[in-house]
Amino acid sequence: MARGHISTASSDSVGGMHRSEPAPTYRALFAIPTLGRILLGMAISRIGGSMFGVAIVLFTLARYDSPALAGIVTFASVAPGLVVSPIAGALLDRHGRAKLIIVDQLVATVSLALIAWLAIADALPVTLLVAVTAIAGLTAPLSSVGLRSLFPLIVPRRLWERVNALDSNGYVVATLIGPPAAGLLVQVVGGPGTILAIGALFAVSAVVFVGVADPANETQSTGRLLLDAWQGLRYTLLNPTLRALGVSLAVVNVGWGIVTILLPVLVISRLGLGEAVVGAVFAVSGITGGIAALVFGRWRTQGRERDLLVWPMLGMAAATVALLVSPTLPMLVAVMAVTGFLNGPMDIALFTLRQRRTDPAWMGRAFAVSMSLNFVGYPIGAAIGGALATAGIEPAIALAAATSALGGVLAWLLIPRAGPASAPQPAAG
Repeated sequence: MARGHISTASSDSVGGMHRSEPAPTYRALFAIPTLGRILLGMAISRIGGSMFGVAIVLFTLARYDSPALAGIVTFASVAPGLVVSPIAGALLDRHGRAKLIIVDQLVATVSLALIAWLAIADALPVTLLVAVTAIAGLTAPLSSVGLRSLFPLIVPRRLWERVNALDSNGYVVATLIGPPAAGLLVQVVGGPGTILAIGALFAVSAVVFVGVADPANETQSTGRLLLDAWQGLRYTLLNPTLRALGVSLAVVNVGWGIVTILLPVLVISRLGLGEAVVGAVFAVSGITGGIAALVFGRWRTQGRERDLLVWPMLGMAAATVALLVSPTLPMLVAVMAVTGFLNGPMDIALFTLRQRRTDPAWMGRAFAVSMSLNFVGYPIGAAIGGALATAGIEPAIALAAATSALGGVLAWLLIPRAGPASAPQPAAG
């Protein structure tokens, strides 16, 4: 799948930039204690996640020869975590981020080792593959939301664009390294060996996070987990910005879910190339995305977030249409390059806008729900993409382009140009 009402007091403690404060630079970020360790653990974890997203599709296609099943397995790897995300967010607000991130990394390690062992023993029926994959995804919000909501708590507000650029580049680095590594490993050592190696990466990430301390942060809690989760859901849905981001990004991510299944099918079945090429094509978006994130991370995005979300979405739609006209390898590489570049400013605008318009005391719960709403389209798109790719790639490409365009239109219509730092507060209950 990647986080009480304080209002003005909290805003002052996070701080706007005053004349006496140093300039917001990337160097200033690394003066913050433990940030380097957190970024290292994040990078290892995200590389593992990026490898798994590609490896599980290639593994399923090779073992079961079914694009539809590849879509179902991808759906199972993401959907359970989205469903339980309000509870995950409540846990993060109540119990801190670092130790729950470690729990998720260990669950992923054990789950992937089990998949690999069962595959090697030739004892992995489809139902068991889907079930274990779902377990691996169940705790994923603890890491994705834990990291995303940790940054604004330890980083001053004046450095948010910088840390969000590094956050975005964490996914970029993962895209640059993970898919090519997964494709090459599947081609050389096979699917089970690759999945076992990915599990080892999650274990290393867990070790890196040992010793990371959570910052002190005021939060609101009723003392009842399910009620806290419900209030986090309600808080997010009452926040016009978070609600609009959820709708528009969910629609855009339907298209990305389709592409995740479509690209391997196109490269392997239509073009007759190997798994390593699949990974290399995914990596192209990482290269261009990294450049864009570092460049746009130097900008002050305040007041321009909506434009930096809308225009990249529309640009992605136009790029995908070009693939429909010419579904060849050079065009596929060009489309992934453009898509990756456009994703850089979009990520920074998304992360910063969500941080600015969420009360810090609700960041775990609000970020969990918001990120899940944003990403809910991805597993749906993967399932749709698997079904469509069985019949032909052209309808899948057309739908991916249409959802990107629709997401841009919805973002323009729904995201407020200005908004408060927090939504109306749920009743204490």
